[in-house]
Amino acid sequence: MNPAVIDGATGPVVQTVSVFDDPALAISRLLGMAILAGALSGTVALVFRWYAHERVQTGLPVLIGLSGIAAYLNTRRALGHVITGTGPDPLSTTTVLFNITAFLVAGVAAYGAVSVGDRLGKDAFVATGARNVDGEISRVVEAVGRVLAVEMPEEIDDIVGYDPVPEETKDQLAGHTFLFPKRLTVAELETRLRTRLKAEYNVGHVDVDLADDGSVEYLALGTRAAGIGTTLPPETAAVAIRADPAFTAGAGDIVEVWTTGPADHVTTGEIRGIAGDVVTLAVDAGDAPLLDPDTVYRLVTLPFEPRADREFASLLRAGSETMSVVTVPEASPLAGQPLGSLSVTVIAIRTADGTVEPIPDRFRTIRPGDSLYAVARPEQLRKINTAADAPETGPPADGKPETAIED
Repeated sequence: MNPAVIDGATGPVVQTVSVFDDPALAISRLLGMAILAGALSGTVALVFRWYAHERVQTGLPVLIGLSGIAAYLNTRRALGHVITGTGPDPLSTTTVLFNITAFLVAGVAAYGAVSVGDRLGKDAFVATGARNVDGEISRVVEAVGRVLAVEMPEEIDDIVGYDPVPEETKDQLAGHTFLFPKRLTVAELETRLRTRLKAEYNVGHVDVDLADDGSVEYLALGTRAAGIGTTLPPETAAVAIRADPAFTAGAGDIVEVWTTGPADHVTTGEIRGIAGDVVTLAVDAGDAPLLDPDTVYRLVTLPFEPRADREFASLLRAGSETMSVVTVPEASPLAGQPLGSLSVTVIAIRTADGTVEPIPDRFRTIRPGDSLYAVARPEQLRKINTAADAPETGPPADGKPETAIED
């Protein structure tokens, strides 16, 4: 609403004109507020991406964008009316309708600006040399005026042994182009590409092979396996029951499960989690139907027993490595080589006759028919599997060429 001054007999008289009486004025103000909200929201999304290397939650930038509109309406209209005693009544119907419309329009603009700001934080800052994304970009651009563009393939595989990444993430990456400095070796470019994928797309593990010119020959992604299912031994199930465990009881304790009145031993299991009076137990799959979710049980804690398998599983889940079984066929190039020559850690061998050799000596010779239980990063396991079937013809498995990538 705009104040208009009209000369009267006793002096100037202030008359107000509603913005609804001037549609062009109302639309222009709504557009200005939408631009203000979008600018605030997009800036927050851009700065958060640049600083934290991940997408901001949508609610935060939208809230800041709407806060700017609220501050404008309060100072420009409501506060101005109270101080000067002129202008529109902030509680009038037309003012309330205009304010509601302004918030709706600004909210839509702020919501859409989040994606725009996030995209600018991903790409524009790379090209202009943001330190937190890639510190050498700006110097390379200033020196040679060019960057190295690496385009992601349209088909992205899943890493065996890891949970697959969401299809939405694969769709975003398919065909996307990343920018890096020139004069990087293939190994350096591969390392930076892994870092960018993990930081910007929340990918847990990356298995990538690059050609000598920096193009992507193979790409597979995976996330760290979550939940307790991957830590359960064979023929074991996790069951949630109602019980009152001992005060100091925790995950890993072995307990007996008893009914109350009459006391009857039901099964023995391992505590995997406690939430109030709900206890999650790992029990034999055959005993799982014996446990009633509505019955309150009594738990008896047994003496501690070391569980090497649980400790190994915990360490494996926390690290960047995984485990795979590599079978060595007849006439394999790996046959006759010592275990120490491999770029992976072999924790056990199952021979052709079924005998298991735990923690074999590194000088132990690989024989046809051996199944190697290897622990390593996904890309190393994939290369060992390939080497077991056919002679290796590509670059060495332990590194990439050290020459810089040229045009």
